[in-house]
Amino acid sequence: MNGTLQRIWMLLRLAVALWVGWRFGWGWGLLTLGLHAAVLALGFARLRWVNRGAARPGWGQLFSAWWREVLDSERVMSWRQPWREGAEPDFLPAGAPAAVLLVHGFTCNRGFWNGWMKRLRAQGVAFVAPSLEPAFGSIDAYADQVEAGVRRLQALTGRPPVLCAHSMGGLAVRAWWRKFGAAHAAPPRVITLGSPHGGTRMALLGLGANARQMRLGSPWVTGLAAVADVDCFWTPCDQIVNPAETAILPGSRAHRVDGLGHMGLLRAPAVWQCLQEALASASTPRRI
Repeated sequence: MNGTLQRIWMLLRLAVALWVGWRFGWGWGLLTLGLHAAVLALGFARLRWVNRGAARPGWGQLFSAWWREVLDSERVMSWRQPWREGAEPDFLPAGAPAAVLLVHGFTCNRGFWNGWMKRLRAQGVAFVAPSLEPAFGSIDAYADQVEAGVRRLQALTGRPPVLCAHSMGGLAVRAWWRKFGAAHAAPPRVITLGSPHGGTRMALLGLGANARQMRLGSPWVTGLAAVADVDCFWTPCDQIVNPAETAILPGSRAHRVDGLGHMGLLRAPAVWQCLQEALASASTPRRI
């Protein structure tokens, strides 16, 4: 569903920009197409006041995060997710040494992970990346999809996969563990990127049950199950999850990344390195 909505939104943006360009001049049309960059700039600027103390980002960090996020958001929201959702199918090769379940965030789909899926395929690492549905339903509803992915990968390798989640996906993983954790012998290795473990102020602007659940300090988010083996990557320049410290799950291994925004965490070298270390420790011959 999110892919359909994003195709509609992208085509609407283009139609408005073309109309403005035809009516008032093509320079104005280009400016109209780039309005999202101005909106993003306002979101980054406010972080100087939202994040305080050691988490307060400098203007140089915010500028660096902003222009990268403009490019990342166009690449993901205007291309990969609307048009390339199925470009990288799930990869389940016989004899795979390790596996990872990739869980996307709010208003996204599996196309978010296309770059990573291509790299994992080249390494021979098995992966499953579901598109969580319903798009604006309760996060609890995603637990069954996470469990199905975990079971598929566990049947292939003989042990639990690494779970890597972006944004709301980290909460979907915790909702899964609350529902299905008792059925698993050991907690999985989890890596979250910009996940609002304590909620986020920006959820007030979102639509649907899942956005309401992600509101800062909501009863739902504070009542979620903890997961023992977690690495949390967070950035003071996160324009979606703020205050920034809400991306840190108490008791987790917290990793700060500077100069990157919410989507930019996906291409932080430290995140990829953490995943590689987790996969290396999870590698095992398939059990017969």
